[in-house]
Order: sequence, then structure tokens, then C-alpha cells
Amino acid sequence: MTSDVDTSSWKKTPDGIAIPPPSPDDVLYESRGDIGWITLNRPVVLNAMNKSMQRALGRALDAAEADTGARAFVLIGAGRAFSAGGDLWASLYPDDEPAPNGDELKMRIFDFPRPVVAAVRGAAVGQGFELAAVCDLTVASETARMGEIQIRHGFGPPLLITPFVVGLKHAKEILLLGETLTAQEAYRMGVVNRVVADADLESAAEETARKLASLPENTVRLNKALVNRVYRLANMDEGLNFRADPALADLFSGRDSVAQERHRLREEQGWSAFKSERDRGY
Repeated sequence: MTSDVDTSSWKKTPDGIAIPPPSPDDVLYESRGDIGWITLNRPVVLNAMNKSMQRALGRALDAAEADTGARAFVLIGAGRAFSAGGDLWASLYPDDEPAPNGDELKMRIFDFPRPVVAAVRGAAVGQGFELAAVCDLTVASETARMGEIQIRHGFGPPLLITPFVVGLKHAKEILLLGETLTAQEAYRMGVVNRVVADADLESAAEETARKLASLPENTVRLNKALVNRVYRLANMDEGLNFRADPALADLFSGRDSVAQERHRLREEQGWSAFKSERDRGY
């Protein structure tokens, strides 16, 4: 956080961490010729996702779709992280306004008619991991730390995309252990296409996007649609709709005493106590 930011009106966690209020600039869209840039823009909280971010991301995707001059897009996070996932402090700013569903936004990126390249530095965990996973290609900085860590919170994955991105054993490793992967580990598992130095991340992502933009546009769209079709024929949509499966109802309704205790710490003592307990043993 820069020193010129006035945080005096911001709400705070029990341990005094200031959380920024929702802003219409929580996600930005910029057209750079044949490349469109979508920037997650809550750097103070590592681009954690809340309803304001979902609305802003929906608007950015609308702008991208309307930008007929752009033939490829880059999705990046402002500051030192791609996205730290769901905002655990969203309740500080009650929000009853309608917003696009987070999973629907991710699948909109997955099905976007033109290719999207994720540029990942720092944390890309939980929903951030899934946002990177639904992009067509992912370029990661050597600083990237990626994973579905929400099992440590007592949460399941919001979007069950991981088994469709990696193999069975790696999917279970990611989803059951909840560890954070280095950029090279994510590359080895097939989560990431390319790892570059942190200083080169934006130029490498733009280079990848420009390669896509230089190819025959209709064929790029066709080949993306064909690859997606293979996964759809493998019952991907049914797999993603796991909440509707009655066989899982008992697991969803079960109470987890470990998770409950961790969230009691979060609510009563704040982020630091919660994180210390959550990450014990990691």
C-alpha cells in the first residue's frame, strides 16, 4: 500500500488490518490495439474476489466482447498478486446488489470466443487459481504461488475445474492437500504453460497474446471451441454441477469442527490468528 492512500475511513479486521471499500475500478479494461488487457485491481488485498469484483469483471468482459479490434486478451492482477481467492472480509461491506455468479464468470472466460492468456505473479489461490485455470494459456512469473488452499478453510472448490486441467493424481494432490505450488511445480503438473522471470511477465504474456492475434482469427476460435468440445463431451458440465448431485448432499450439509474453530478465530481475533492456525503444518 502506498503512503498517500488515506485508509482512515476503511473498515478493519479484528486485528486492525484495513480493508478497502468496493470501487467501480475493482477491475479495469484497456484496449491496446489487437490485445485487450483485463486487470484485477484490488492490490491492497491481493485482488481478493467479492461481489464488487464480480460485477466489475463482468463489465470488463462485456468491454472485451465489444472490442472488435482485439483478437486476444491478457488477464492480470495489479500489484504483487494475481488473486488471493475469495474475500474472507467481504461481510465488512454488506452488499445486497445483484452480481454475476463467480463460477459463471469463470466459465464465460473458458467459453470466450477469443483466446485469453492469464499472466500470474504472486498468489493465485482458490478462486484465483480457478481464474487462471479457465484461461486458454497461463504464463507464470517465478514468484507465482498457486493452489486450491480453501480446504484449509473447510471449503470445497467453488469451480471444480482442476480435474479437467491436470491428471487424477495431481488433481487429488491439489485438492486434498491444499498446498501452494511453486511456478515450476505448477508447470510440471500442467497448470502453467510457461514460467518467466518476474520482470518479464507482462512482456511474455503480451508476446503470447500477440502470437495468438497474428494467426488466422477464425481458425483460432475454431480450435479453441474444438478443444472445449472434447471436455464437454467428457461430461465436464455434469462434473462442474456437483452441487446438484444428491449423493453428495450429506457431505455438503456436514459440520466440520476444525473449520468452525478456524473461522471462530478469524471472526474474533482477525486474519493473523486465522492464518496462523490455517497454515499450521504447511
